[in-house]
Amino acid sequence: MRAFIFPGQGSQAVGMGKALADASLYAREVFQEVDEALGQSLFRLMTEGPEDELTLTENGQPAIMANAIATLRVLEREGGIRISEAADFVAGHSLGEYTALCAAGSIDLATTARLLKLRGRAMQSAVPVGVGGMAALLGATLDQAQAIADAAAQGEVCAIANDNAVGQVVVSGNIGAVERAVGLAKEMGAKRGMMLNVSAPFHCSLMQPAADMMEHRLKATRIDSPLVPLYANVLASPIANPDDIRARLIEQVTGIVRWRESMINMAQAGVTHFVEFGAKVLAPMVKRSVDDADATGIVSMGEIEALAKLLS
Repeated sequence: MRAFIFPGQGSQAVGMGKALADASLYAREVFQEVDEALGQSLFRLMTEGPEDELTLTENGQPAIMANAIATLRVLEREGGIRISEAADFVAGHSLGEYTALCAAGSIDLATTARLLKLRGRAMQSAVPVGVGGMAALLGATLDQAQAIADAAAQGEVCAIANDNAVGQVVVSGNIGAVERAVGLAKEMGAKRGMMLNVSAPFHCSLMQPAADMMEHRLKATRIDSPLVPLYANVLASPIANPDDIRARLIEQVTGIVRWRESMINMAQAGVTHFVEFGAKVLAPMVKRSVDDADATGIVSMGEIEALAKLLS
């Protein structure tokens, strides 16, 4: 069994998508459709920068999605591969959940781009700059990370945001509480704590204004049943009902990204091959959490061609 997985924020880089667009009409069509949907030259920003503008959440989120979908589209169109035949499940890390749903035919490309543009703006505006932060607790178990977060809160918000892989848990919340978590990390069992260079405290209760905004938009958005089930971030289990998908997308704005659990549960369901599209960020996480996992990132035309040959 095989899962197609899609990266989250932080995987953007100036130059992304350029080689693929130069090599394939199908990739260029994806980037053009996203540009038209957003009414901006996002692809030019992706390929030329400046980096600080690409890193803005409202640009980074649709850019990462567009790059991943372009990679998949080339595989499908040039390799003659159908996701319904090649994959048993899809999943995506945070914003990648939207990409996964687009890949599986649940939300169309233009709508996905507009949703992620809104999501990025909503998440950025939910908390004033400097009020919130995030930190990685390296070498911590989930229980240790929870204990660290609880001890650091002291009346403020400090919550687990991402359970990414064995030994990699991220906390999010008020900046003071998160800084306290970093200070407590080593003495409470983690190898170390490290502040992350992020613009907002994602996936915690401080994001409730963004969740409210996404709820309003998602209620008016058409969501179809995906061609293959989605492993939802907040459940670490598969769903396919459009109403369930809509509810989980709203919930994940403030909820934990249960990525480690999702990968383990997929493996227990029979998945042996994990294919990441558009980046090589998630595949190493899978290997850290799932023994003997075959996980690979697909970025270049050569990698797409090799995968098409394998799947055909």
